[in-house]
Amino acid sequence: MERAFFRQNLIRGCHPIAKKAKLERFDQQNVHVSAFNGWISNISLGEPELMKQYLAIAAAGLMAAACTTTDPYTGEAKRSNTARNATIGAVVGAVGGALTNTNSGEQALKNAAIGAAAGAAVGGGIGAYQDRQEAKLRAKLQGSGVSVTRVGNDIVLNMPSNVTFATDQFTISNAFYDTLESVALVLKEFNQTSLNVAGHTDSTGSDSYNQQLSEKRAGAVANFLISNDVNAARVRTYGFGESRPIADNSTDFGRQQNRRVEITIAPSGA
Repeated sequence: MERAFFRQNLIRGCHPIAKKAKLERFDQQNVHVSAFNGWISNISLGEPELMKQYLAIAAAGLMAAACTTTDPYTGEAKRSNTARNATIGAVVGAVGGALTNTNSGEQALKNAAIGAAAGAAVGGGIGAYQDRQEAKLRAKLQGSGVSVTRVGNDIVLNMPSNVTFATDQFTISNAFYDTLESVALVLKEFNQTSLNVAGHTDSTGSDSYNQQLSEKRAGAVANFLISNDVNAARVRTYGFGESRPIADNSTDFGRQQNRRVEITIAPSGA
């Protein structure tokens, strides 16, 4: 029964092709949960059979986190953010449900199932929401010079200064208006996110000058988005000057990479 439970939950949240591959590997390896049973038998919790079922829920969820999808832009297989977040939500929800105040083992198991379902819905919903936003941003920004990076549930837009501003200026270049307008359109559509706009410079010039320049550039990008109907309450600006380089400041190429504005798009409340 436990093995069937594992097999069933292994494929939830996966693409159909991933389901087939996962089930084939599962059947070939004859995965089972005896290790969990042996571990739990050494713990005195009064309800060992119920605890085995809690662990089965968690273990099946963790195995499902290995589900992958194909990145439409690179053609490479990558872990599904939606499946990963649903898994985390399910495991946390199951544990939280099981630990709710009850003296009944049967009720605790029911609470665990309810918590797992609720957690999976919330976690998977956030991941799917950001997946859709990421796809739209990539489509809009292709060939613009702006990179799109996914970091967990966050999406980071890196705008190099050479395409955004003139040298030593904080006024946005006219040629970059269309790109920022495209970003604003997506941000308005996906309005359940907060936006952190951060300015960065290279190490050329004084610390105070670079700090002020980074703040002004972050402010210029933020103000442009707000002027294009992005809710100002969602936007925060930061200037980091030269303190957070991503490349070697001793080379022209490195300094060019360090001069940038980054927009981090995070789920609201994160």
